[in-house]
Amino acid sequence: MFQRFSQRVSVFLIFICGLASLLPSGSAQQTTAAAPQQAPASPAPPLLPDPLSQTVYATANDKDYSEDFSSLSLKSSAFYPLPPVMGQKDDSPKMPFVRERWQMMWRPADPIDLYVCKPKETTGKLPVILYLYTSPSDTKRFKSDDWCMTMTSDGFAAVGFLSAYTGDRLDMRSPSATFFTDFRESLVSTVHDIQMILDYLATRDDLDMNRVGMYGQGSGGTIAILASSVDKRIRALDVLTPWGDWKNFFAQGSYPSAEKRAKFQSPEFLAQIAPFDPVTLLLRVKAKSLRIQDVRKSGRMPDASQVRLEAAAPRTAVITQYGDQASLAAHAPVGVLFGWLRTELQPNAKPKVILAKSERIHYFPPESVNPLPPLIPLAELKKQDQQKQKQ
Repeated sequence: MFQRFSQRVSVFLIFICGLASLLPSGSAQQTTAAAPQQAPASPAPPLLPDPLSQTVYATANDKDYSEDFSSLSLKSSAFYPLPPVMGQKDDSPKMPFVRERWQMMWRPADPIDLYVCKPKETTGKLPVILYLYTSPSDTKRFKSDDWCMTMTSDGFAAVGFLSAYTGDRLDMRSPSATFFTDFRESLVSTVHDIQMILDYLATRDDLDMNRVGMYGQGSGGTIAILASSVDKRIRALDVLTPWGDWKNFFAQGSYPSAEKRAKFQSPEFLAQIAPFDPVTLLLRVKAKSLRIQDVRKSGRMPDASQVRLEAAAPRTAVITQYGDQASLAAHAPVGVLFGWLRTELQPNAKPKVILAKSERIHYFPPESVNPLPPLIPLAELKKQDQQKQKQ
């Protein structure tokens, strides 16, 4: 209850800030010393309505907002965004990065926290990578110093946010709502969000919009593919086990649960989401560089659907297949996992050409042994330390 009340207060404050930004500045209202004084004007009617008489969720132009969830493009939708509000800035002298949290709002009752992390001691405009992880998720990783430090290495800015119907963005939804409540809206509205976020990033003077990349995982990978099919500003795209092949995804995947699948297998539902299947949209991706990383036996995305999605990729795409999660951990540590995007966004990156399958498809077999070290109970660790001290 307190969290929802705080969220409503936050949105109302943004509403006030948006209107305040439209008022003339104080310096413009002041008269010069030589100008004659004018009689005070009659009091103007209040600009803000009684907050108790109207919902505090509304944006400044709520009545004009409209969104077309049947189209990935913004052309048939109408957004009236409020000015971005800086909610927090972390600039510790001990850290090599600066983290900003901006609250964005262009849709009623749906504020978005946008995290922008930038490396320090850099000159010129920074290349930038957008990160969208699978649903369900939260913003904890974006608040992590380790995440920001890793993602801003090599002089890159990192931008993180959540998809619709995910994490904090569920606070103003029904308590039972999930990413699958309105699956089409979850996908399409987040694609709209990405385009609006790119519009905002383009207004900044510290980012190089000619070197924009995007990393998407799971549902975030799906959304990244859909966004790249309509927005050419994403120059390089890297997706990890993106969802797709909807008919088989909902019939054979591990989510949603078996007892809830009837809705998602109906002809009406499948017809509604068919235009937003990555299998049919991969050839429309506008990114100059594309990599698809698939993890077999990953549960949600059936192996057969992964194969269909890979077969639909353009012949310039790089495809990396991991036999299981252990294989991914062994062959793609963090530096390798995110290093490809940074290479593709370098100024001297070469344009992609059609490659033979042996050159662009890479396979790593399942690992028979988990490459990660075994977890040792804390009590056992303390016992080992005591034994070492006795020695």
